[in-house]
Amino acid sequence: MTQPNLDTSTLFSSVKLGPYTLKNRIVMPALTRSRSTQPDNIPNDLMASYYAQRASAGFMVTEGTQIEPRGQGYAWTPGIHSQAQIEGWKKTTQAVHAAGGIIFAQLWHVGRVSHTSLQPNAAQPIGPSAIAADNVKVFIETGPGEGALDDPSVPRALSTDEVGELVNMYAQAARNALEAGFDGVELHCANGYLVNQFISEHSNTRDDQYGGSLTNRLRFLKEIVVAVSDVVGADRLGVRFAPLFASTNETRVYLGLVESDPHHTYVEAVKVLEQAGIAYLSIAEADWDNAPDLPESFYQAVRAEFSGRIIYAGKYTVEKSVNMLSKDYGDLFAFGRPFLANPDLPERIANNWPLNEADPATMYGGTDIGYSDYPYYQNS
Repeated sequence: MTQPNLDTSTLFSSVKLGPYTLKNRIVMPALTRSRSTQPDNIPNDLMASYYAQRASAGFMVTEGTQIEPRGQGYAWTPGIHSQAQIEGWKKTTQAVHAAGGIIFAQLWHVGRVSHTSLQPNAAQPIGPSAIAADNVKVFIETGPGEGALDDPSVPRALSTDEVGELVNMYAQAARNALEAGFDGVELHCANGYLVNQFISEHSNTRDDQYGGSLTNRLRFLKEIVVAVSDVVGADRLGVRFAPLFASTNETRVYLGLVESDPHHTYVEAVKVLEQAGIAYLSIAEADWDNAPDLPESFYQAVRAEFSGRIIYAGKYTVEKSVNMLSKDYGDLFAFGRPFLANPDLPERIANNWPLNEADPATMYGGTDIGYSDYPYYQNS
């Protein structure tokens, strides 16, 4: 993963993130693992041990956790809307804190990227407009512990009042996250999920105050950021975007939407976050094979417009991270699959030790195999 002579010391300098001082700049990002206890999507002891193993990260963000029952788009993902789920998450936060780690909860609503079998009363999923998501798959349960990929169902368009109710649901999920002991929250506004559906010209054809102009399409984002900031404090809030400038024909379980002018769309979105004074912006770059980097002009514009911490993710190598840090484009760097397979990833990077490979067959669902059983490095 690293060049033998690469100086990685800059990744191990401490950095402030809101009220926290992080011990390094290596982040464990949100990684869907679908290991919650069924029924009712309750976080469990296995999840607590998995996160605690990885507490040497500068900080961690949980897998996406749905803010309400309609927010689920994949089988066995955890929620943060019931008391049982809050109690379940306490196991994770306590284990991570005992190991000296910092952990934020990622608040997630998939919107239209769901299936009637995952919805309460087998209803249609919800979205800004009644437009089905394409070129993406959802993961549904086909039997106890068994699942399969399927096409998303056609959504029902939300009424104006229902959009306001969803803003309140985000605020309540943030309160639940604090009760569960999280250090902060991240809003999942990327990858074609609900907030991204409001932002995008492709999925939002509304004619109320939440549709039409870019200002209107950014209104849902703005209202959620304000509502959640009021709960947790802006200095303990992050937002994740996936500003795609190119797409792929691969069928994927998550992707995102390419706007006609992605630079303008996302620079304006970043201005919303700057105005709110949030702690960090997390940017997920395209991560399929041979995906292009974001344009240099975009990196520069994001840094110019946003004064908080900037996290980059998306098949990042150590080399790319060191380079981005040297150019002052980013402050923190998230490593997804490497963290999934290497609980001691920061130590491996610091010592240039070889990495375990992630096993794709055990990423979603299942037991401790391919989850909490990846070995730490043994110096023979």
